[in-house]
Amino acid sequence: MRLDRYLSEATGMSRKEATKTLHREDVTVDGVVHKKGAFQVPEDALVICNNVPLKLLGPTYLMMHKPLGSVCANDDPLHRTVFTYLDVPNPDKLHTVGRLDLDTSGLLLITNDGQWSHRITAPKQQCPKVYHAWLADPLTEADVAAFAAGLQLRGEAKLTAPAKLEIINEREALVHLHEGRYHQVRRMFAAVGNKVEQLHREQVGGLKLDPALAPGESRALTTEEIALF
Repeated sequence: MRLDRYLSEATGMSRKEATKTLHREDVTVDGVVHKKGAFQVPEDALVICNNVPLKLLGPTYLMMHKPLGSVCANDDPLHRTVFTYLDVPNPDKLHTVGRLDLDTSGLLLITNDGQWSHRITAPKQQCPKVYHAWLADPLTEADVAAFAAGLQLRGEAKLTAPAKLEIINEREALVHLHEGRYHQVRRMFAAVGNKVEQLHREQVGGLKLDPALAPGESRALTTEEIALF
């Protein structure tokens, strides 16, 4: 890889900024100062910029406990983005695997592997997801039957796919989905005359949110967890 590209990918600086940095002789490769952006960085070389060792962001697979009030975007003028919670180089190279809205917390997957994320989000994969919902009004067995039969969402012609509504108590339930429509869980409860007051995603596919992660915290997935998808 060219040295200017290496600097850009490891730090987020532009190619123009990388060129200026090189000309200032602020970059060494294995202890030798290099000023030319075209220099090919050897594999496993130690690149230091302004006395700080650099590291490229390789294939990355993260689990985050998304906090309330954050958005799944790389930039937002009004709200904190989930990427600001990460301590990784060049987080703008990452993307979320699907989205959780501003008022939803829980399991969020983040990666730079487009094929891996597509296997999770593609509708034909029908990747199951589990949400914990807290409701304004008591739940009934009629709601369970309605979710299982499919619901007519406002503004949509096609019924939702059958979903499992597992009642925990009169105002608390788990929702098991195989779809990912816009604000689907909230809209499904609205369709049966109820309102979601709090929503938390607990599981995607066979992967559950690590209970050790506090809101805003993340960790790398294990090899076994990556292979679940």
